[in-house]
Amino acid sequence: MGPAAYSRRAAFTSLGAVLYAAGAYATSYIVSPWGMGQLRPAVIIPSLFSIIFGPWVGGVSAAIGTLIADSAKHGTLYLPSLVAAVPANLVAFYVFGKLLEGRFNWGRFIVASIIALLLGNSLCAVLYTSYKAAIGAIPGQLVPGLSLGLTLWWFSTMIPFQLLALPPLLRALVKAIPSLAPLDVREECLSSELPKRELVLALASPGAIMLAIGLGVYASQHVAWLFVGALNPGLREIVRMLIATIFSATGSILVAGSLILIKLGGKTGVNAAYPHS
Repeated sequence: MGPAAYSRRAAFTSLGAVLYAAGAYATSYIVSPWGMGQLRPAVIIPSLFSIIFGPWVGGVSAAIGTLIADSAKHGTLYLPSLVAAVPANLVAFYVFGKLLEGRFNWGRFIVASIIALLLGNSLCAVLYTSYKAAIGAIPGQLVPGLSLGLTLWWFSTMIPFQLLALPPLLRALVKAIPSLAPLDVREECLSSELPKRELVLALASPGAIMLAIGLGVYASQHVAWLFVGALNPGLREIVRMLIATIFSATGSILVAGSLILIKLGGKTGVNAAYPHS
């Protein structure tokens, strides 16, 4: 790789980091039922950069962007982000780009999205909660339940943006600047649509899990104990009801959206064949 290629990579990495930081910061005050862990539809930005410019650009821009956003929110270098979010974003979007590099198609895109988001979110959740427990910010007994809860919440709130908002954005970019995209991405975007069955399953499955957990937390003290049992008794019931409400609502939206896709799939074009899978 020559100097020009390195300069191009550095430029797009910087651009991706700035865009991701801005997008992440915009929703950084919308948090999970536990009051930690942010809503992040901006996940589509490093995903786009991973597809167009490669796994290193996507991964590094995500790592830098998340640190900037978290540090800007807290007004200082935010150590939990450095410990958890930076490595998790780097790994997630590098893996995502690597799985698609040179062999992009919509079916693979859905699978890569699921793998990368599960990997990145679970890694971030475990590192984040373990760090919080190590410094005494949360009780150690809360780590397993909070790690699981954050992983599911992050994944379920990211996957609809990843699968429904990113494809039209990618298509628009490819049509506007064809030379920017790799050949395999260009061909797939201009000739194929997302497969309906895989898309529906990718949205309905986490939706059903979220809905089941939300209802379970509401109806059963045993289920609720996994997620709130280690909390201060004064907070336990408040957080339990927040989990029940938010998880049930998120799950219902994902399941309902999947049913709408099944009904309208032929009209929206999501069930068209994709020839390069």
